[in-house]
Amino acid sequence: MDKEVCAMERHEVTDEQWAMIEPWLPKSKAKTGRPRSDLRQMLNGLMWILTAGTPWRDLPERFGPWQTVYGYFKTWRAGGVFDSILDALHVQLDKDGKIDWDLWCIDGTSIRGTRAAAGAGKKL
Repeated sequence: MDKEVCAMERHEVTDEQWAMIEPWLPKSKAKTGRPRSDLRQMLNGLMWILTAGTPWRDLPERFGPWQTVYGYFKTWRAGGVFDSILDALHVQLDKDGKIDWDLWCIDGTSIRGTRAAAGAGKKL
């Protein structure tokens, strides 16, 4: 398989994942105006940014304009779409027996705070 093809698919959702996520994305109610962007393409672009950790302006062209992808991210985050998706996935995956609750945990990574964060005085 071509290395470029592998890189293209690495951060994109599979057909199975898309089938689970797509029903939870908001549907367009607009009757006029510009056609809506492909939601799967927007989600794939968003996932690429979040996993690659790059600035929005570095989003590859295959995902569409970075401003459009960012607009969907901002709207979905403010509207609680990601929380709804996670809640629905937890319920579905638990029902399918795919979550081992003995291993379920929250990342406890810690980051060292500055001295000022602990109440230390400023250096003069």
